[in-house]
Amino acid sequence: MADEAKAKGNAAFSAGRFEEAIRYFSEAIDLAPTNHVLYSNRSAAYASLHRYAEALADGHKTVEIKPDWSKGYSRLGAAHLGLGNHEEAIAAYQKGLDLDPNNEALKSGLADARAAATRSRKPSAASPFANIFQGPEVWAKLTADPSTRAYLQQPDFVKMLQEIQKNPNNLNLYLQDQRMMQVLGVLLNVKMRDPTRDEMESDFPELDKKRPQAETTNKAPPQTEPEPEPEPMEFTDEVKEAKQRKAEAQKEKEAGNTAYKKKDFEDAIKHYTKAIELDDEDISFLTNRAAVYLEMGEYEDCIADCDKAVERGRELHSDFKMIARALTRKGSALVKMAKCSKDYEPAIETFQKALTEHRNPDTLKKLNDAERAKKEAEQQEYYDPKVADEEREKGNEFFKEQKYPEAVKHYTEALKRNPLDPKTYSNRAACYTKLGALPEGLKDAEKCIELDPSFSKGYTRKGAVQFFMKEYDKALETYQEGLKHDPKNHELIDGVRRCVEQINRTNRGDISPEELKERQAKAMQDPEIQNILSDPIMRQVLVDLQENPRASQEHLKNPQVMNKIQKLISAGIVQMR
Repeated sequence: MADEAKAKGNAAFSAGRFEEAIRYFSEAIDLAPTNHVLYSNRSAAYASLHRYAEALADGHKTVEIKPDWSKGYSRLGAAHLGLGNHEEAIAAYQKGLDLDPNNEALKSGLADARAAATRSRKPSAASPFANIFQGPEVWAKLTADPSTRAYLQQPDFVKMLQEIQKNPNNLNLYLQDQRMMQVLGVLLNVKMRDPTRDEMESDFPELDKKRPQAETTNKAPPQTEPEPEPEPMEFTDEVKEAKQRKAEAQKEKEAGNTAYKKKDFEDAIKHYTKAIELDDEDISFLTNRAAVYLEMGEYEDCIADCDKAVERGRELHSDFKMIARALTRKGSALVKMAKCSKDYEPAIETFQKALTEHRNPDTLKKLNDAERAKKEAEQQEYYDPKVADEEREKGNEFFKEQKYPEAVKHYTEALKRNPLDPKTYSNRAACYTKLGALPEGLKDAEKCIELDPSFSKGYTRKGAVQFFMKEYDKALETYQEGLKHDPKNHELIDGVRRCVEQINRTNRGDISPEELKERQAKAMQDPEIQNILSDPIMRQVLVDLQENPRASQEHLKNPQVMNKIQKLISAGIVQMR
């Protein structure tokens, strides 16, 4: 039961339904209070809702139960970080890395905690505007505003912004730059006035001294002159070289893309590598090269490039979609490398991280596929026909002793060991029927027939369940279908006889009004019966059967109409007297 609640919690968490996930994990904890994984999962769900106090409590419980499990310290660090306890977060991540030095999640968390701790240590003389430069929305605002969009194409300006984001006190160093004043206006939603010509000239007193004295005493209003065109900005050699290298890197990337489409992977690798050497601030070069390595089957190289892209992307505050892409690509490589069910776990974890960065339908599908592959691998690893036969025999012994719950337990274990054995499904269906669990028995009987359509026991089991459910018309069809495969089977023949007797009893009115009412109510829930009764032609046929016997005779000559009427008769909806 705890595993079932845990599985539901994991599914809800993957779908972003964190409140629901918490509810399921809490149910699982009530059933298994010493399971450290459950507290870890609930801590992650709490953290996703920014309920860091609860996340911290669950993180402490996780490491208390399992102090040598590195993921517990990852949960603990994330909760501390959310509460602003930077030093405690650093200590938690560091302790986790002591247990698992290669854990990427712990490394990333430690880097984030240290960065947050650095940002929190602000000197007293910090600029009052420094905080507005924090957060990814800064770049979005500057890109959206026409007055600052062009600045983002200037490497010296981008570097200036990055320096301010790393150390907000650097803002004071750049306030003399007119571009920075314009940026402040955009971020503060203040309309910045462009400097007038007089104000611009006042910045250069040596030019003011050269003006004629009359200019200052002339009271006549100055004539309006056209604004001079701004002179193009002069870039330093270093900036020019950086721009040129970026342009060359983009050309190399395009050449790599062309080679990749042609499946010339070696050439694509060369171009992407050259692009990386020219410009290490664009992580798309790394993710593209990782895609080539993935196609080539060089999975270790693919993972290495993805890890570099994530690390570099966090340093540069790259678009979260790019980081998600790198993580998704890494997950795909890990899936390709998986050889057993346990190998899928890091891939699943990587896909989940990618979804926390950006919920992409493709990534979600890859996560679901990986979880399905893990489950199939677990089943395959558990597969053992010999053990399955032994478990089935144990179930048979309990069935003979009329210990049906124990028999079900052994049949279920047999099916885990060999899920393709129709006999075991047939035997478990018989147990469920004895226990009155008719829907479960019907499901097993149908699975038995699906695996072996010629196995007559499957039809006798299914027919028996339908008979007990008083669906005599369906039971009759099941028994008749079984007779096509085994015409002399006495159980099937007897099943047909019993169904016909019950149907005839209904037609003759030999059943009590309560039983008739019960059968009619059940029949009305059958989609097939509902379709027949909603058919306008069939409604007219039923009217004619009551009011126009001559027309009804014509209707009954139609095999399809006759078949539908027979179904209504068998279900107790129509009675022929």
